[in-house]
Amino acid sequence: MSRYCFQLTVRPERIEEYVERHKAVWPEMQDALRATGWRNYSLFLRPDGLLIGYVEADDLEASVAAMAATDVNARWQAEMAPLFAGTAPGEGFPLLTEVFHLEEEK
Repeated sequence: MSRYCFQLTVRPERIEEYVERHKAVWPEMQDALRATGWRNYSLFLRPDGLLIGYVEADDLEASVAAMAATDVNARWQAEMAPLFAGTAPGEGFPLLTEVFHLEEEK
């Protein structure tokens, strides 16, 4: 399984709304993420709107494509898109390059 990290920007005036929506992510959205291969998925948000996402997947491209084909994702992305500045997740997200990883094993 590979690790992936990405960066997006939440509009500063919409940060509270973004946080509140993620306190109640639809169960069917969570189920779809799991079913399409998203594992250990986390989002981290800075007060200025910088959003960092982390996910593990066997094949992120396949997981993203499978997720994009779901109705629940289309509904979620339509509701969330106005909260983002620049690229919204439904339009893709820029992956960050891993430059260091402290492995647990020697």
